[in-house]
Amino acid sequence: MPSLNPKTYEPTPPRTVAFVGLGVMGYPMAGHLARAGHRVTVYNRTAAKARAWATEFGGKAAATPREAAAGADLVFACVGNDADLRSVVLGEDGALAGMKAGAVFADHTTASAEVARELYAAARARKLHFVDAPVSGGQAGAQNGSLTIMCGADSDAFDAMKPGAMAYARACTLVGSSGAGQLAKMVNQIAVAGVVQGLAEAIAFGQQAGLDMNLVLEVIGKGAAQSWQMDNRGKTMVADQFEFGFAVDWMRKDLGLVLEEARRNGARLPVTALLDQFYADVQQMGGGRWDTSSLVRRLRK
Repeated sequence: MPSLNPKTYEPTPPRTVAFVGLGVMGYPMAGHLARAGHRVTVYNRTAAKARAWATEFGGKAAATPREAAAGADLVFACVGNDADLRSVVLGEDGALAGMKAGAVFADHTTASAEVARELYAAARARKLHFVDAPVSGGQAGAQNGSLTIMCGADSDAFDAMKPGAMAYARACTLVGSSGAGQLAKMVNQIAVAGVVQGLAEAIAFGQQAGLDMNLVLEVIGKGAAQSWQMDNRGKTMVADQFEFGFAVDWMRKDLGLVLEEARRNGARLPVTALLDQFYADVQQMGGGRWDTSSLVRRLRK
């Protein structure tokens, strides 16, 4: 599968850009930046992947986040978790150490609101800007350049990063101050998990009742039950296919962040806590890398 799908880019002045983290999301996101005309330097923990990206897209590969960020107007990152994020942002070889005054670091990792606020403060101490900018849309959205980005930042930092980020997004919205982007992503994951479980129960019920579930999904998909999950995962759930998409391991990481934040702010999330345990069941079934729609396997006899 190609790392990028065709996209028409909005005209924007070319910027000097760095991208840190070339996983299934970051690799195509950085590719869209290069295709949109920006001068891109990348860093990845596995150096061979950074070199492969540079060969494919004509950019540069750097040995450290600091080296990648040197001279950049915008530094983007998409890594695994809070610890990974701190490791590429802070310290002698971290991106902040190499960034020029006034530059913007935009983090696309799904991480905690706490680490977003911590790194915002660290950036401001160096006269830099930090935007927490988690994304929704998955690997397909990264390849298509159609991600949705929810941002927590000062307005001037957001305005500076948005034109670059639109190379791989269909929407990029400032939802509040530092940490608000991560909180909005938590809202997204709560909603997604609930919809997936509802769809899983509906499909399992329909199959147990002997219905042609592909036909039923086509019918109800034209009414109030319609959702992105139904449109994009319904048929594969019926066919018991899960070797793709957003992994259960990643969803459990995200729901862990949600439940930790809920303990801090007092929000009551009984269904989300239950769904976290359902995903733990899928992990015990060997499905850590299955798509999140594999919840339906818990319900099949």
